[in-house]
Amino acid sequence: QVQLVESGGGLVQPGGSLRLSCEASGFTLDHYGIAWFRQALGKEREGVSCIGHSDGTAYYADSVKGRFTMSRDLGKTTVYLQMNSLKPEDTAVYYCATAWWRDATLRPSAYDFWGQGTQVTVSS
Repeated sequence: QVQLVESGGGLVQPGGSLRLSCEASGFTLDHYGIAWFRQALGKEREGVSCIGHSDGTAYYADSVKGRFTMSRDLGKTTVYLQMNSLKPEDTAVYYCATAWWRDATLRPSAYDFWGQGTQVTVSS
């Protein structure tokens, strides 16, 4: 059974940093496309970053480009989202999602398996 568990969220001041982790249980992520999404209160789910199954290139939403870095180690079960220069508008529940043999995409409907989410709050 595919399960994803996010961790690393919390409360941080504007300009601060957090690193989120997404741990896959029972399988490595080598042949899976994987992405980070976020959903702020009252808003639609938004794609943040993604890596396709075939290479390690990460793609980012314009709203986080230059501030967030997504990484994945081949043969491993964890992906990370390093978030720097955080802004209040980054406040949301952050989710990781995955699908077998998926190319890089920020469309939520493309992913089959989702974690439960981790809350990130950016506030002074």
